[in-house]
Amino acid sequence: KVPVVTFSFFQHALNSGIRRYHVAPALCQRAKVAMSHFEPNEYINYEKLEKNINIVRKRLDRPLTLSEKIVYGHLDEPEKQEIERGKTYLRLRPDRVAMQDATAQMAMLQFISSGLPKVAVPSTIHCDHLIEAQLGGEKDLRRAKDINQEVYNFLATAGAKYGVGFWKPGSGIIHQIILENYSYPGVMLIGTDSHTPNGGGLGGICIGVGGADAVDVMAGIPWELKCPKVIGVKLTGKLSGWTSPKDVILKVAGILTVKGGTGAIIEYHGPGVDSISCTGMATICNMGAEIGATTSVFPYNARMKKYLGKTGRADIAALADEFKQHLVPDSGCQYDQVIEINLSELKPHINGPFTPDLAHPVSDIGAVAEKEGWPVDIRVGLIGSCTNSSYEDMGRSAAVAKQALAHGLKCKSKFTITPGSEQIRATIERDGYAKVLRDVGGLVLANACGPCIGQWDRKDIKKGEKNTIVTSYNRNFTGRNDANPETHAFVTSPEIVTALSIAGTLKFNPETDYLTGADGKKFKLEAPDADELPKLEFDPGQDTYQYPPKDGSGQHVDVSPTSQRLQLLEPFDKWDGKDLEDMLILIKVKGKCTTDHISAAGPWLKFRGHLDNISNNLLIGAINIENGKANSVRNALTQEFGPVPDTARYYKKMGVKWAVIGDENYGEGSSREHAALEPRHLGGRVIITKSFARIHETNLKKQGLLPLTFADPADYNKIHPVDKLSIVGLADFTPGKPLKCIIKHPNGSQETIMLNHTFNESQIEWFQAGSALNRMKELQQKSS
Repeated sequence: KVPVVTFSFFQHALNSGIRRYHVAPALCQRAKVAMSHFEPNEYINYEKLEKNINIVRKRLDRPLTLSEKIVYGHLDEPEKQEIERGKTYLRLRPDRVAMQDATAQMAMLQFISSGLPKVAVPSTIHCDHLIEAQLGGEKDLRRAKDINQEVYNFLATAGAKYGVGFWKPGSGIIHQIILENYSYPGVMLIGTDSHTPNGGGLGGICIGVGGADAVDVMAGIPWELKCPKVIGVKLTGKLSGWTSPKDVILKVAGILTVKGGTGAIIEYHGPGVDSISCTGMATICNMGAEIGATTSVFPYNARMKKYLGKTGRADIAALADEFKQHLVPDSGCQYDQVIEINLSELKPHINGPFTPDLAHPVSDIGAVAEKEGWPVDIRVGLIGSCTNSSYEDMGRSAAVAKQALAHGLKCKSKFTITPGSEQIRATIERDGYAKVLRDVGGLVLANACGPCIGQWDRKDIKKGEKNTIVTSYNRNFTGRNDANPETHAFVTSPEIVTALSIAGTLKFNPETDYLTGADGKKFKLEAPDADELPKLEFDPGQDTYQYPPKDGSGQHVDVSPTSQRLQLLEPFDKWDGKDLEDMLILIKVKGKCTTDHISAAGPWLKFRGHLDNISNNLLIGAINIENGKANSVRNALTQEFGPVPDTARYYKKMGVKWAVIGDENYGEGSSREHAALEPRHLGGRVIITKSFARIHETNLKKQGLLPLTFADPADYNKIHPVDKLSIVGLADFTPGKPLKCIIKHPNGSQETIMLNHTFNESQIEWFQAGSALNRMKELQQKSS
């Protein structure tokens, strides 16, 4: 049975701070401006934002950053909450929710279990993750619709029943759709994808979360977020030449590293901001996920106003102009850290391989690659993705391609193009960019995530073959794009990808080096120039949006009990009130362990709605410190080595609890909550690491697991894969109080270490109840 929370509970809980069911924000007295064309009766409420900001400013008695204005402007009960950056937890009221199809399955399954008849805030589902790149856009889309028919039907009918807008497969990537239709200055949006911060390019606070967090917001419950610190990035100078917005975030990633932004919002400011297009700002915010940032944001300016106008939202821009003082930082506001970048001096960058924070100037990468033994010949260049698929991106890439074609050249490397949305696809087809990119050797893929998330049926190499690819994507972890651990993936701007693909080698620097044309004459590529927005209006292309009906109560949602793709959720077991004693160690992870390592994407995406099936990929990419291998761990009960999921299932069958030991920034990368659901489903209880990535730590808490960190990081070395662990003192589990861990070695000796945690009181209640959803049911029972 799934836990059911009746609507009466939420009515009863109104006096406890839970939001009224599906009440549109109060209408703005100055103007009635809809949040989007698709929700004409849901209005932007800048006056509420202004009221909250004024309350908080009076309380704190200091200038506020832009991040603080938007975050604190969405506080539930701003008069009462304790506000301290980096320490207190905030209860927030986001304006809307967005879900991509891979994570929406589990989110909607959890929402169904809430018992509510309709979502409490505007919400959307976007079909972008389940389309595999194989033959080209139209063919791949037809294939995906056929293969994923059951999942698409579930999402469409669930959306119709519960009041969620549904963007059909082929509509585009969630973040591009949000930028075109839903993000606006001052909005607070949460999305079940780690690159949701893309919306910060339009001045919004857009945060990636797990599905359980999305359920809270859709159910009208205040959403919890640890009060973020604010890192200021001051931009001076002006972008020019080959340097692009992508180079800003590639440079920042090199400075802060993959965990340097954890617990913080990155706030860009300074005179250099105005030299960046709105979609360029979105690129920078998007890839802020790679430095662990809660989100990133830019202040409202003329470039955003121009984009809003071109995307049919001039009314929003006009309203934003009236409230602009609340959509920019206060003069004299203080940041927790400040980084300064002179855009006039910034050079084109390329980051990688295997991690997005290994930054190199493009001018150096050829020599570095030769020194490190990385392949310099580029097998494939890939442009597009949610990070870089704007009209401007495609125009700059086409400007490079045109020069090559004029000299009789095509790409030496294979070359693919992923439009970010149906609107972008249709517009670049109309304006000739797509033809130029095809003529230079490119293959236009579907409007979807594709190779960026491993949805790539790659045929040009064999698995295990050492090779190099260059992409305009955001993430380049081992095996992420094509499941080949020997693929050296580098991320850079679309125009640099295009230039390198024409040259076919990392040893080419387009700023200084020459190419040889078909006539034997040498020529140099000129820095690309392109319009940031089309001269004509955008071509919307095909209509791919399904409005939810006014009354979806009669809509039936099918989940077959024999389905291999979808599975209704069973509640996790409640904490038994005892200490966790003599847990086995499933795996002690060596080095980087992202959510891709914990719950791989690619071919596993088809099981995102079926918890038991997808649990067969648990930690198959993590490296076992005992033998240096992936997906090979010792079964402590049989002493045989075998796959990680099989070993976990065996422990569960035998009634044995287990733990995972991890390294730094455990769970970085994607927001996928399956990386938390799977260990819980297979009997895991504790994850102990040196440090966690923000989203993953929260996801673990939501599912009733204990994410703990070593009080002394050196204690990581005290635990061996053959040890047993006990977590004691759980009866006194309280915020801020470390837990004791007893390590029992096979020779009978013991050691005691201390483990820290970040649980607050309500999160401890999740653990005690077995999960956040179980806690919902407990509250319902108390109120009935």
